[in-house]
Amino acid sequence: MNMNEQRQIDGWFGEFGGRYVPETLVAALDQLADAWAEARSDPDFERGFRDLLRHYVGRATPLTYAPRLTEHAGGASIWLKREDLAHTGAHKINNTIGQALLTRRMGKQRVIAETGAGQHGVATATACARFGLDCEVYMGAEDVRRQSLNVFRMKLLGAKVNVVEDGSRTLKDATNAAMRDWMESVDHTHYIIGSVVGPHPFPSLVRSFQSVIGRETREQCMEVLGRLPDRIVACVGGGSNAAGIFTEFIDDPEVALVGIEAGGRGESSGDHASTLVHGEPGVLHGSRSIVLQDHDGQTADVHSCSAGLDYPGVGPEHAHWHTSGRVEYRGVSDERAIEAFCLLSELEGCIPALETAHAIAGAVDDAATMDPDQHLVINLSGRGDKDAEEARRLLGDLD
Repeated sequence: MNMNEQRQIDGWFGEFGGRYVPETLVAALDQLADAWAEARSDPDFERGFRDLLRHYVGRATPLTYAPRLTEHAGGASIWLKREDLAHTGAHKINNTIGQALLTRRMGKQRVIAETGAGQHGVATATACARFGLDCEVYMGAEDVRRQSLNVFRMKLLGAKVNVVEDGSRTLKDATNAAMRDWMESVDHTHYIIGSVVGPHPFPSLVRSFQSVIGRETREQCMEVLGRLPDRIVACVGGGSNAAGIFTEFIDDPEVALVGIEAGGRGESSGDHASTLVHGEPGVLHGSRSIVLQDHDGQTADVHSCSAGLDYPGVGPEHAHWHTSGRVEYRGVSDERAIEAFCLLSELEGCIPALETAHAIAGAVDDAATMDPDQHLVINLSGRGDKDAEEARRLLGDLD
């Protein structure tokens, strides 16, 4: 094991990661790290997890050629990794199934989660229903408005949805509330964090559960294309879908990796959520990463048309990939994301999540600059049923 691998196990990715938490959470994080280490070396756990991914989640998800989007872009062939076809409609279920298994392994009965777009909340509620665990989800009031369908889905699945009225009433505030709950209930509660953020071991643990996306993509590209893709594009909020697909290609320098953040309404503070484009090193929700901050060093307000990208931080491994130059990160505006939402729907019959629509816009730009014999994969991280009403409202605003 080299030093870099050891630092990842210890919770560091270069200068980013670690644990910045109250003492009350240290024992629970140690318990989780120990349970995960034991599970990873337990063939029964691995076999059970993979069986659930196959028979419950519906994996492997297809790698689908997008002929009309390819023709529209006018360059590289575009392929879609169809995480929208996984059970619950997004990649989030890969992580929640894994963490629910760990919850049972630790002997805990209650689960809490934060959610923005609602997909992680739905996936958590789904996993808890499958395993008979009590579930409470924290969600900002603004996101409750934007994602009413997912609020109903969570309740239908037996979860209690706690509406957070603090601050900007979005994902950051929901995470704050969930962290407060966990500090008060840590003995009998596991917090299923939904992205590659938070204190060690969450960034590595979530990335590990999501890495099935990249493994499948690699195998499918070798089978269908006979080689690796030239470029992979994914949206980045906290960064779990992107980490899940990128991690299997990090050591392949011939594969360009591109993360698309929420460019929002513009580059002024409070108008976007492009953390890696505009942020600075700082601590947020238990780890050192890159954070959007104001002039006083306080966490900045953010904006995005997509509730899942509306977050002022990013996973520490993404911060490391950014500073090392291995992954390119850039923003896409609300307006262009809405256009891409419509574009994929009209050209390929796939209605994408607004989060994913950011990646589609960025990918179309990139494909146009590439050669026709090259191949670009978009991680289609979620379906857009949840966004239909909000997209209709936004399209009215853009007319």
